[in-house]
Amino acid sequence: MKRIRVEPLSTYLERRRKGPIYPVVVAEGLVYLSGLPPFDPDTGDIKRLPFERQVEIVFDQMKRCLEAAGSSLARVIKCNVYCTPDPAHFIAFNEVYARYFQEESPARIFVHVPSWPGPFDVEVDCVALAGPGG
Repeated sequence: MKRIRVEPLSTYLERRRKGPIYPVVVAEGLVYLSGLPPFDPDTGDIKRLPFERQVEIVFDQMKRCLEAAGSSLARVIKCNVYCTPDPAHFIAFNEVYARYFQEESPARIFVHVPSWPGPFDVEVDCVALAGPGG
């Protein structure tokens, strides 16, 4: 098993969670991504942002983590989506999701959660195949 630090995300996580948290673990040919809140890419802060922007930030972070592991969004086989229960979020999420997974989308679950310990509405974790292949 290989744990991968991805900067600046690893530092943001450690600062908030007060412990070593790896956003990426590679094991047995699979890449596992931890769920991440939509950290502001410049400051690491978690700010109240429009929902669509939160989703874009989360997917950009996922892309960065997957690439650090030598994989890509095209290799994602499963996404778990956790979202606060505003019915409009499902439609808005799907619109952004379709931009990031244009060819073939992975298996997915969309779960409503009551709240988060911060001002955000969405978090996504995923499993991808290791390596750059198609």
